[in-house]
Amino acid sequence: MIAPDRKREAVQQVLEALPVSERRACRVIGQPRSTQRYSKRLADDEELLRQRIVALASQYGRYGYRRVTALLRKEGWVVNHKRVQRIWRQEGLKVPPQTA
Repeated sequence: MIAPDRKREAVQQVLEALPVSERRACRVIGQPRSTQRYSKRLADDEELLRQRIVALASQYGRYGYRRVTALLRKEGWVVNHKRVQRIWRQEGLKVPPQTA
């Protein structure tokens, strides 16, 4: 499955390369036209949250994204676990395997 922003880019490339309408390009790529016109919004606090997640992950090495989400909520962040998990994956964070 391809993300909508990647499909948006693909439609733009088709429009630049070929003399076709946006409607036809969207139909070929499989992108709804309403999604094509949607502009992606980033939250204002995204970078601050990213820095805080990385800091907590390095401070508490054995904590996963769920525990880090709980710590963030204790600190006063209004944050969803899915958002923390997305940032966690983008940063390449992993919990080291437990040694017995």
